[in-house]
Amino acid sequence: MVHLKHGDAIPDGYFDGARNRILELQRENGAIPWYDGGVVDPWNHTEAAMGLTVLGDIENARRAFDYLKATQLKDGSWWGELGAAVPFDEETQAYTGEGAGMPVRDTNFAAYIATGAWHHYLVTGDRVWLAEIWPHVEAAMNFVIDHQSAHGDIRWAADDPHTPEDDSLITGCSSIYKSFECAAHIARALGHPSRDWMAARRKLGEALREKPHRFDRTWEPKDRYSMDWYYPVLAGVLTGEAARKRIAWKWDLFVAEGKGCRCVLEEPWVTVAESAELTMALLAAGQRREAEALLSWQHQWRDEEGAYWMGYQFRDEVAWPAEKPAWTAAAVILAADAVTGSSAASHLFGERVLAEAAE
Repeated sequence: MVHLKHGDAIPDGYFDGARNRILELQRENGAIPWYDGGVVDPWNHTEAAMGLTVLGDIENARRAFDYLKATQLKDGSWWGELGAAVPFDEETQAYTGEGAGMPVRDTNFAAYIATGAWHHYLVTGDRVWLAEIWPHVEAAMNFVIDHQSAHGDIRWAADDPHTPEDDSLITGCSSIYKSFECAAHIARALGHPSRDWMAARRKLGEALREKPHRFDRTWEPKDRYSMDWYYPVLAGVLTGEAARKRIAWKWDLFVAEGKGCRCVLEEPWVTVAESAELTMALLAAGQRREAEALLSWQHQWRDEEGAYWMGYQFRDEVAWPAEKPAWTAAAVILAADAVTGSSAASHLFGERVLAEAAE
């Protein structure tokens, strides 16, 4: 297994298989779906674009951003499909179908363009491109603010007939918290105001830290999913000692030594994307040794061409499911970049980078 450390050069060609998998999935219109012929959501789509950016494939990354620009709705949102709702074929061990029922206008899906755009700018330094995507970032973040409650939490999706639940998600709101930061950085770089966004970010952070009753009000708690555990650290909602306590809280429950991070508490299943994200959360918490070790375990879950499986079921000792999502590949690329410090955007998730100065 490759054990990357800060200052290391990523071995030449090491992520060619991951990059190729993303490009295999990318469609003519720039969209990057979960799997062949599968669902597209703006969050995972954007993460895949970020992976391409780190590897220097700027052309195809911008094709992905062009897709977002072309498909954004007038209110700043996007229609996206929930991959978790895709039918699963137990015989083939793969997802099936072209979609996942009715699409949603998810607030986290919308916000993530800010994170992707700021990341792309950090790597390329292209202010002209940043100015071109600015109106789309602005519209998206204003859509998100429109769905913030007086308590600070943000409704998970627009109030459409098929998404009536007036509720908020810890993982989604934590990701939005990071997107507000990135949006404020973009605004500052281009000379635009961002006070409203920073005020919304403060209220959202207070809700995540101090108002747990505002989340999972109408459905079963999501605390069985590891993302609810580490995302407040990854996104900078919790920092310093609070972040380290959060990581220690459920480390033994979610982390399988030598394998990775479970996706779901009760399942003997580690997932590569969650493990890569936890790697970056560990860096943000100042736990570099643990981050480097966790990342090193992920490279064993690759196929013969270097693409990453979604996860590994360690009771049955098989890669499961039989899927190699684009966003899984991208998550490992981003984690490797954060660990090594290879790109100009490597610090984005691996350190706490505040945007209060953008007010």
